[in-house]
Amino acid sequence: MRFLKFIIIIILALFGVYSLSMNFVDESKSFVHHSEIAYPVDKVFPQFNNLQNFTSWNDFFNEKEDASYSFFTPYQGLGSAMKFSDPKNSDHGDLFIRYSNENRSIRYQLFEGDSDNPYLIDVKFIPSGDKTKLIWNIHTPKRDYLQRSLNLVAEDFFVENIDKSMKNLFQLLGNKVDKDQLLASVKYDSVMVENREGGLLLGVNVSTRNTKEILFKNVMMNHSKVLNFVKSDLAKKDDEFGNPVLLINPANLKDKEISYFYGIPLSKRVSVSDNNFNFQTLNASKTYVIYFQGNYNDRVKNIQELLKMAKKDTLRNGQLIEEFLEEPADIQDVKLKLSLPVFR
Repeated sequence: MRFLKFIIIIILALFGVYSLSMNFVDESKSFVHHSEIAYPVDKVFPQFNNLQNFTSWNDFFNEKEDASYSFFTPYQGLGSAMKFSDPKNSDHGDLFIRYSNENRSIRYQLFEGDSDNPYLIDVKFIPSGDKTKLIWNIHTPKRDYLQRSLNLVAEDFFVENIDKSMKNLFQLLGNKVDKDQLLASVKYDSVMVENREGGLLLGVNVSTRNTKEILFKNVMMNHSKVLNFVKSDLAKKDDEFGNPVLLINPANLKDKEISYFYGIPLSKRVSVSDNNFNFQTLNASKTYVIYFQGNYNDRVKNIQELLKMAKKDTLRNGQLIEEFLEEPADIQDVKLKLSLPVFR
């Protein structure tokens, strides 16, 4: 009994000391951290301004292995929003972009759990030749009296997170630069022969009117639909899937109504609850390939070149594969890899 009383007295004494010490800890804390990355600001800023990009390299989200994400329109810039949830660790929250000045500054609000008090994170971008300097201003939320001890470690936590995140972003941008250099060396409008590996695609079957005004808009809509599903619902990162592809029967390109499959390559099958999405296998094959750049509607001429070559070589062909080499946005400027599987 005496031992129990002694333990209770010790606990009360420690609680008293802790409570007293909290009088000397601010209810919120502000601090500044400087960082630098060896890429120009026009490459760096889009990684901050798009929350899907942001979560792919920011260490705060990378360490949440079982987290799921929901992104809301607009997907980039002022008004962008996302929710994250990690049931395994009882962790959830919301992230918002409250201000965005292209290549200059951005402000986030981060809510953790059910708290109504957010973290305010302001990032200033300073161009420095081929490098970008970043100034992070962090303001922690107001905390209850007994939670103020978290402010004692908040700065160390954010500094470590930012430094790790910058390393992740440097690696990500390095991969993008390699891809840009590869695209710069592509020879357009020349037919080549390649052996294409097989793969597994997750996507949607689509039917739409085949007019110059409607088709590209329909492709863009399904591109966003499939990409958002893979990134948000399946929580896949950029290095976990390949370039989106469109499969279509080239014999139907002149029909008034056209059907196609739009999908994203995945390494393996996953559980999918949305019946709008399904898997399709892409078999390994010999392919005739031509790279195209320009107005999306003008690609038909290049496709005809592939079909003529197959006919000349007395080969049958499979479904045409259209692969976007860059994120499609403007019908006037797309970069495609057109592949036509051929066989005897």
